[in-house]
Amino acid sequence: MAISFDKAFGIHPQAMLVRSQRAELLASNIANADTPGYKAKDIDFASALKAANNRQLSGNSLARTHPEHLQASTQMSMGEAKFRVPNQPDTGDGNSVDVQVERNLYTQNAIEYQASLRFMNGKISGLKKALGGQGA
Repeated sequence: MAISFDKAFGIHPQAMLVRSQRAELLASNIANADTPGYKAKDIDFASALKAANNRQLSGNSLARTHPEHLQASTQMSMGEAKFRVPNQPDTGDGNSVDVQVERNLYTQNAIEYQASLRFMNGKISGLKKALGGQGA
């Protein structure tokens, strides 16, 4: 009997990938807080996760034009980065980054990433127990 990792792990692997990419974008916003003209960006997590899940369900594989070609699949790309509507008036330099908002979003994203990681670790531990017949 084959083990279906897709069923065992659910949406959490895709969620971790999207959250990781979102963390990079939020960190970039924080790093550019003093860059004149920089506009804060973010992704819509729900739509990026839905797109990632759809790509996983559809197989996301490349067409082979010759039987001896290797099978390959494309890399998951981040959801479309969009400019965030600023919460504060323009300070004169055109920068729309609010460092406190970015830090809060980064922290929330990190906590949610850790939750998915804990879930995945629990599932892996359970699979190891099931396969080994004893505690991991």
